[in-house]
Amino acid sequence: MKRLAFSAKWLKFLTWPGLACATAGLVAGSLSGWQLLPTALMIFGIGLLLLGLSFSGQTAGAFWQQRSTQSGTNAVVATIAVLVILGLVNLLAVQNAGRYDLTETQLFTLAPATQQVVQSLDEPVRLVIFDPVQNPQDVQLLESYREESDNFDFEYVDPFANPRLAEAFGATQAGMVFLEVGGDRRFLQTIGTTANPEALGTPETLSEQELTNALARIVSDLTLNIYFVQGHGEPLIDGSEPGLSEAGQSLIAQNYQVETLNLLEAEAVPNDANVVVVAGPAQDFFPAEVEALEDYLNGGGGVLLLLDPRIDGGLTTLLDDWGVILDDRLVLDTSGAGQFVGLGPAAPIVTTYGDHPITQDFGDGRSFYPLARAVDSRDLPGIEATPLLLTNPESRAEAISDEGDLTFDPNAPPDGPYVLGVALSREAEETPPAELSQEPDSETEGEAVAAPDDTEDNTDPATDRSAESDTTDTEAVDAETVETEETPIAEPDDDAADEPINRAAESRLVVIGNSSFAGDGSFNQQLNGDVFLNSVNWLGQEADATLSIRPKTVTDRRLQMTGQQAWGLGVFSLLVLPLTGLALAILMALRRR
Repeated sequence: MKRLAFSAKWLKFLTWPGLACATAGLVAGSLSGWQLLPTALMIFGIGLLLLGLSFSGQTAGAFWQQRSTQSGTNAVVATIAVLVILGLVNLLAVQNAGRYDLTETQLFTLAPATQQVVQSLDEPVRLVIFDPVQNPQDVQLLESYREESDNFDFEYVDPFANPRLAEAFGATQAGMVFLEVGGDRRFLQTIGTTANPEALGTPETLSEQELTNALARIVSDLTLNIYFVQGHGEPLIDGSEPGLSEAGQSLIAQNYQVETLNLLEAEAVPNDANVVVVAGPAQDFFPAEVEALEDYLNGGGGVLLLLDPRIDGGLTTLLDDWGVILDDRLVLDTSGAGQFVGLGPAAPIVTTYGDHPITQDFGDGRSFYPLARAVDSRDLPGIEATPLLLTNPESRAEAISDEGDLTFDPNAPPDGPYVLGVALSREAEETPPAELSQEPDSETEGEAVAAPDDTEDNTDPATDRSAESDTTDTEAVDAETVETEETPIAEPDDDAADEPINRAAESRLVVIGNSSFAGDGSFNQQLNGDVFLNSVNWLGQEADATLSIRPKTVTDRRLQMTGQQAWGLGVFSLLVLPLTGLALAILMALRRR
């Protein structure tokens, strides 16, 4: 009897493992479904619970009134409540996922231009990366793209485990990246250590700039044509010598077609030109070249003028027509801010930008302009002018002598800020320049064969062309016609009329008093490249073209100290501070005594 009583005494503790098994079965069944194991576990737990209660020797009311029962029940209920709360929190987090980028330079946030391009995808686009190893940095970037649009997705493929798919895409090595749009597959870039073997094992990662520009080319099949004017000592863009090759390559990466233009030979701006860039001319333009630029602008073109101090390129008439005033003085930054980044006062740093689409996303970013002049504008009817680049108030302008010497008075007070760049726009003429050039020619031809009464309504173009071939004495009067000799006047105009005319309803002009900011070596520094690329994009007036997307970099917070400063810091930390602490300790000990 004693042994049976002893067994009954311990059997009552089966209540707790029974409760635990029943709870485990309930949770497992709720999460993974009521299969054999969760069901058996719950039934077994309930059986143990009932067995323990039957041997407790107390009534149910007395059992639940025990302090130990109440404490255990409270613990179980609290545990279940915590589990339920955690489950609900995770469910809400999955359904409402969000990330917060707290880095200073927004390293993990897509550029606004990228977000716009991805959101405008109207068909599924898949990025396929043939790499057996997933780069966490690339995965995080691609996840950000996927969050912006349901039409974007990516996939990692092991080329060694799936050689057939690699062969179908044309992937010959690990790290190749392709974009797939419908049945079209386009190679994007190569990432991984094989892409940069000189980087000592540092893997090449995906570039937001290249990926976004590739997506932009999918969204829009337009090819924008940019012409760099040459023939006046402008920097070259072919990379044969330091010039504007980095600017040209960046435009090509953004789906622009970059060409050079000699206005003296072409006699007019090509009809397919979206933007004409005049960067740092050393000699003046001929009047005919200036007139060609004016005709192009008046017809809805876009021109970017980068004019260094004391050189206006003979473009005074064009600038006066737009109300632009060039200051021949050199702008100096006397605040000393340039010394922290290795620049002198002759390279003013700009951190203040105008409210304009070119600079609206720059914030407090920095750009610098070595040897720059101020650019001002006066109010003219029909012309909207917006300052783009403003120096800090601690700047001043100094004149340059004919010998190239700078007159500098260190005691003169600063009188900044100065405007280094301005954007202007006005309504374009209704008739494109190509058509304007045709009408005078046809009228001249009509006058050459018309009767003295000059009846214009009887003029026949076919008769004009036949009469033009017979009246060679009339052609000899015009010197330009003599140079063309056997070429009829109407034929070049007809060919020009057949070419596409890229003109808009608005004429746009950007004038910046410096060209070296976009030169090789400076283009990829700070926001210099952004100023150039965004200006070209705005002048092109193509809503589908992407603005500049700069690579995100971590701000360098290291202190640059001279040898004397480093020596002083070492003496202070190794000698002065320890001796000071020792002296204070001795003083406190003496005072206590």
